[in-house]
Order: sequence, then C-alpha cells, then structure tokens
Amino acid sequence: MNFSLIVDTFEQMEQTSSRLALTDYLVSLLKRTPSDIIDKVIYLIQGKVCPDFEGIELGLAEKMAIRALAQSAGVDVPIIEEIYRKTGDLGDAAKEVAKLKNQTTLFDDKMTVERVYSTLDKIARTLGPGSQEAKLRLVSSLLNNATPRESRYIMKFVMGTLRLGIADYSVMDALALAFTEDKSNRNTLENAYNVSSDLGAIAKLLSTTGLESVKSLQITLFKPIRPMLAERASISEEALGKMGRKAAAEYKLDGERIQVHKNKEKVELFSRRLEKITDHYPDVAEAIKSIRVDEAILEAEVVAINTNTDEFLPFQELMHRRRKYGIKLAVENYPVVMNFFDVLYIDGDNKTSLTYIHRRKILEKIIKGSHNEKLRLVPQTIVEKSEQIDKFMASAIENGCEGLMIKQLTSTYRAGSRASAWLKLKREYRSDIADTLDLVITGALYGRGRRVGRYGALLLGAYDSKSDIFRSTCKVGTGFTDQLLEELYNNLENHLITHRHARVDTGMEMDVWFEPKIVIEIIASEITLSPSHTAAMNSIRLGYGLALRFPKFTGKIRYDKKPEDATDIEELVSLYKKQMRTITGGR
Repeated sequence: MNFSLIVDTFEQMEQTSSRLALTDYLVSLLKRTPSDIIDKVIYLIQGKVCPDFEGIELGLAEKMAIRALAQSAGVDVPIIEEIYRKTGDLGDAAKEVAKLKNQTTLFDDKMTVERVYSTLDKIARTLGPGSQEAKLRLVSSLLNNATPRESRYIMKFVMGTLRLGIADYSVMDALALAFTEDKSNRNTLENAYNVSSDLGAIAKLLSTTGLESVKSLQITLFKPIRPMLAERASISEEALGKMGRKAAAEYKLDGERIQVHKNKEKVELFSRRLEKITDHYPDVAEAIKSIRVDEAILEAEVVAINTNTDEFLPFQELMHRRRKYGIKLAVENYPVVMNFFDVLYIDGDNKTSLTYIHRRKILEKIIKGSHNEKLRLVPQTIVEKSEQIDKFMASAIENGCEGLMIKQLTSTYRAGSRASAWLKLKREYRSDIADTLDLVITGALYGRGRRVGRYGALLLGAYDSKSDIFRSTCKVGTGFTDQLLEELYNNLENHLITHRHARVDTGMEMDVWFEPKIVIEIIASEITLSPSHTAAMNSIRLGYGLALRFPKFTGKIRYDKKPEDATDIEELVSLYKKQMRTITGGR
C-alpha cells in the first residue's frame, strides 16, 4: 500500500474541524487498506506502532531526530536547527529540508506503508548500547527515500506529534461504516475494545472474518480491560437511595488506580490509561507474586504511605515514582501499599458477570491468603442508613482519603462504562461546591508580567460523553507555582495545534489551542450561568452554559486520567442543581 494514500488522508484531516468529515476521510482510507496491514494502519492513525499496553515507544530524542534530518539532507545540524526554529515543528522542518535535497532520483520507488511501519517498529524495539545511533540510521533511511510530504509525517510519527483531531470513538465509527455500512455496529466494536484495548486487532478481525468474530473476543491476560467508572452523588441520602437502600461503602483513596495482571511469576501493572507502569512499582509487582492463584486480573489503588503512622499520603507523593531512572532509591524513599477493590478474572474464569458482593468475597479470600503487608483490601462496610455512610466517611477522611465509593451489591462489572452502580461521594459534597472537578486543558491565553513567555490563563472543558466533545466551562490562572507552570508549559507544547480542536466546543477566543489531552484538578466557589462557555448549553436556560466562578488549580495534574475520564457535563448540571437547592432552601 502506498504511503502517499495515508499522507493524502492526513492532509485532508488537518484541514477540517468537522467530525463528520474526519470520519468520512477515515472510512475512505480504511476501504482502500488491505486486510493484512489494516491493524498497522490503525496504529499509525493513532500515532503509535502498537497498543499502549505493550509499553513500546519510539524513544528518539529531539536532538537525535535533528541529527537524522541533517544526515539525510547532507547538511550541518545548525542549518536544520535554524529551519526548526522557523517552522516550530520537526515534521514541518523535515518537509522543508526534503525540498532542499537533490530529488532527481530519490523517488523512483514508491514509499510503502509496510516499509514505514516496519522501520518505525524497529526503531521502537532497538534497545541497549548503540541503540540511539541505530535509531538514527533507521530514521535517515526512511527520509532518504521520502517525498517532502512523506518526510513531514514520518518525522511526526517519530516525534509523537501526529495531531489529527480524532479519538478512539471516531476510529470505531469509521470501522463500523467501512466494514458493516452501519454506524450502530460501533457498539459491538466498543464492547470488544472494552475487553481487549486493541483497535488494531479489532480492525483486522472485522475486515477478515466479520462482525461475529469481533463479538467473540474475550478477556485475555496482559491485555488490560477498560475500567468501569463511577458517577457522582451529592449527599449520603442520595447515594443510598440510588442503591436500593443497601450498599457497600469503600474508602476512596487518593492514589493511582492500577489493573494487575498475573500469570504465575509474571506480573504486569497497567494504569487507568492502560499504559504499562510495572517499572514504577517493582516492589508492588514482586509482592503480588505472593497471591496464591496462578492467573488473575485484579483492580487496586496504589497509595503512598507514611510507614511510621500507617497514614495515607497525598497523590502527589506518587509522582516521585514516575521516573525512568533512580527507581531503587524512589522505592526506598517513597513507600507505597496496594489496596485491592475488585477481581475481574481468576484462573481462566471471567468474574465480571458476578455480583459485586460475590466478587468482593473472592477478593477477600485471595488477598488475605497472600499474607503480604504491601497487599491490602480497600476498607469496606455494608450500609443501610445515611448515618452509617456519614460515620464511615469521617473515618475515611481521618485516614487521609478523598471520600467514599458507594457500590450496588448486585452490580456486575461493566468494562468501559460510567454507571450509577458505582457512586463517588467526597466529603465536600456536604457543602456547596467545595468539591474538586477534573477538567481538560483545551486552549490558553498568553501571560503578562511574570508570566511573559508562558501561559497566563488556561481554557478548561468538561466532557460531554453523549457527543464525545469537550465543552468549555472556565479559564483558570490561579493556583500555579512557577514549577507547575514550567511543567505544564513543557507538556502542553507537545499538544499544541494551529486551530481549535474538532472535539472542543467553546464561545471563547484563545491565543493558542491544544489537543484535549491533559487533565487537571480544579476547585471553585460556585457554578454560574454563562453566555460564553458551552458546558451544558441550554440545559438550565436557553442560550446559557455553565461556568465556574473563581476557579483555582489545586496543584494536581491528573496524568493518571484520560481526557474522557474528566468531569462529565451531567455531573456539572447535577452539582449546579444541588447548589441551587441549597441556596433556595430546597424549594
């Protein structure tokens, strides 16, 4: 398959902010893609060479990429650096550099998707001494035979800066339309994605053996399951009412959600975003080997702990574990414990269809049988009265937790869904809007004074799960330390785009726009009606959305959350109505 077909499609996609048009372009490309490489094309569309859970990254540093460009063009590095400064993007720089080369005989052979993919895969899997030089040669070999347009996207793949404005849901829409001509079959693909987390594998099954084979996909060890998510509850009475007057209450820990996969002595840990993070917690992975089952998929929350007092520590302490080097020292200085709250799979048996209370009993037997002090059960109690919830809440807060999870005793595990069978209840729900919200950065205004050269205010959006769009709800410029500003600025530069993202809806004008990728935690004094922000537009009053008044950054960058895990529009509406009931005395 000619790589130029992908280039043509990507260029078309970059020129539109219409989600329908983006999907149409994808459908056209997928219909022209041979079945034997469709999985590879899907990965390239996602800007990767394999699913996230395989933990394979291209791993080419910017300086090495610049050297590869210089080597390919036969010019000195300073010339490339000057072009890069002018374009601001190494992909665009690669295109300009390719135009400078003598192109008389360079493009006799067509660049193929197979060659681009296999070379990128080799780059990602080249490790050890001399690996950087080997990667450099591989990148140069591609650029030597690529057209300027092809060079641009090859470099974007290498640098991880492919920004097409599409999400996994859009890819599933396109697959359903391309191979079944019925967009409603997206639901079947989504169900398969929930248990496999691999769109490439799903695409190959769909294109070769059809929809029925996709339906047969089952839970597999070391392929993480997309996590079940919770809705919000305002007060204990509301939570208990939704549960049928009897429920389980669990501590809501301020840690990182982990999915554990075990096959005898092999253990892998996956984040909420389904990325492999075993290397961050080698002590935990070793402890999990003591669990007395051969095969298991378990869910837990890893939390930093004060070993002197046995108290839980804030989420920020875990960030010291997020490093490539010095892990041994980090393990010693920042001890953690693993707190288990669910079981999904044991020794060949899928447990997700069992009730919550049944799964909890199985989990208790497994964890208590391990006799390992690093492995614990999330504290839980059965409640039938709101007073019991309030008492357990006080205990959770005293032990350093965020609040409680309230779970329906008869609920099954619904992978990838946000359901009222699980409710999160934070202590702040007993006041107005002292609750925190997780919002996605979508744009920014340039700073002034001390913030010249940085962003002065960030545009934030809540997630509209019904339409898969991020709708603006506030601008935030307070609560940032210089260190956090620097960290955010550097991270946001990786997601900078030239226009408002196709999945972003706002009435605000920004100096710069970003892919909706980074989630941060916000606190605010109240929720107000707004003619400019589009979150919950027309839900309360025609022509008005909902905005946060006096928003402030709490200091938490939620690297553990995907954008789609951010505060949902419906949650925002619920908080607003609860706030208004408080103001009016329940009238």
